[in-house]
Amino acid sequence: MTTKDAGLLGLRIKELRKEKGLRQSELATTLHVSQQAVGSWETGRTVPGADTLNVLADYFNVTTDYLLGRPEKKDDDDKVDYVALDKALDNARSFDGEPMDEHDREILRGILKGYFTTKK
Repeated sequence: MTTKDAGLLGLRIKELRKEKGLRQSELATTLHVSQQAVGSWETGRTVPGADTLNVLADYFNVTTDYLLGRPEKKDDDDKVDYVALDKALDNARSFDGEPMDEHDREILRGILKGYFTTKK
């Protein structure tokens, strides 16, 4: 984890703690850690371990990705390789046992592009 990431994690912990109206000592007691540990997390000097990160996420009702400053979903997950899709459709000769002409391929191309761009 980079210093920048640790700093963002610390800011998120501090922000969430303040939203709950807690002092560092109160959060520390809840998590069974020292107040110094919470202070070190919030300043980015140290990073909570994976188990503690999960406890923090559960306690504040957020995801670990949120705490770490990551997007909930990677942008690449929704990208469709339209070049490969077009190439595959250009080479398609039949569909469901019936010969396909260029008009059929365009219809299928539109259906598939619509499907892949609206799936979540």
